[in-house]
Amino acid sequence: MDNLPNTWEDWISNFTEWQDRVGFDREWMGDFDLSIQFDWDRAGDVIEFGDYAGRPKWERSLQVPQQSMRDALVSMITVQGDTEFASVEQQRHLLASAPTDYDRYAAARIMAEEQRHGWQMAYLLMTYFGQQGRREAQKLLERNAQDGDRLLGAFNRPMPHWLDFFCYTMFVDRDGKFQLGMLSTSAFKPLAASMGPMLKEESFHLGTGSNGLRRVIKAGIIPLDMLQRFFNKWVSTAHDLFGVDASSSAHWSYVWGVKGRWDERKKLEAGLEVDKEVLNEEARGHYHDEIVREVEKLNGYLPEGSPRLFVPHENFHRDIGAFKRQKFTTEGTLFEGSDEEWEAYIHAALPSAQDEADLKELFKQEWVANKPMSARQIASGIGAKV
Repeated sequence: MDNLPNTWEDWISNFTEWQDRVGFDREWMGDFDLSIQFDWDRAGDVIEFGDYAGRPKWERSLQVPQQSMRDALVSMITVQGDTEFASVEQQRHLLASAPTDYDRYAAARIMAEEQRHGWQMAYLLMTYFGQQGRREAQKLLERNAQDGDRLLGAFNRPMPHWLDFFCYTMFVDRDGKFQLGMLSTSAFKPLAASMGPMLKEESFHLGTGSNGLRRVIKAGIIPLDMLQRFFNKWVSTAHDLFGVDASSSAHWSYVWGVKGRWDERKKLEAGLEVDKEVLNEEARGHYHDEIVREVEKLNGYLPEGSPRLFVPHENFHRDIGAFKRQKFTTEGTLFEGSDEEWEAYIHAALPSAQDEADLKELFKQEWVANKPMSARQIASGIGAKV
């Protein structure tokens, strides 16, 4: 690792090399400001949960009581940063095929914000965790989704077109919102303080997904059964991102106070007891309930009499956890047929090669309802020079 940065300025220089290497033109960012942002007030001063609750939050890594706890923080920060840069590598090529000017702006803005989030995580590593942090900050720029070596499998998956992108920002980016929310009460104050600005920006990513899918439905070009298959693909991917059901790392992260539950402060105020053995499963359940509500909103835009879109069960098509590679239907029932019948079922439930071929023709039509850009969006210059 000859390029190991010693200063933040060194890392920024390496970051610009990464942009050039993955083909992201800095002019696409328009007036977007890549900057480090903290919300210290929202982070709070006192550790809120776990064995150290009631003590002052740690402001430097050397205040963290154990090396294993510092390692856990480095791992969490690294994984978060890795997903941000991976998303840019997955999505960059889509700018050239945006269905509308607004969509080009939205995707370019999302990629700019993802890069800022990656900056934020790299800054934490570089500033607070010594040589270990500098090494991990550099690795963020060396792994590549196109090579399949990003840390989480979902962030190595190809995203060939905009229907994937709308589903991804609807379902996978929403997992990101939950992860950021659970880190927002961390006992490590610089990490907790990073989450507020990131969550504000993440809301635009989720809105891009839900707005895009609503406009797909309004245009009426993409068949609903095909749209459902893409839901099945990306929802099952997002369910996996919460990790194994009973996770020892999630358990200890809570004990140490470095990562809380979803809506931790509300749960503490309500006196809700924590079950540290199923923290990932609890978060996945909250996520699942939220996307069910979001898809129900989309159903409100369907023509009368149309089949309703739905969220597949948490057990369907899982690659992680207790239901890994087990034969569960989209409704969550155990499939009783033969292996051949199961293969036919999965083929019908997930996007097929024929779907991909059909989409190439459908994309030639106005398959997304247009959305005009605001004067502010135009003035930002984001995505304008693609």
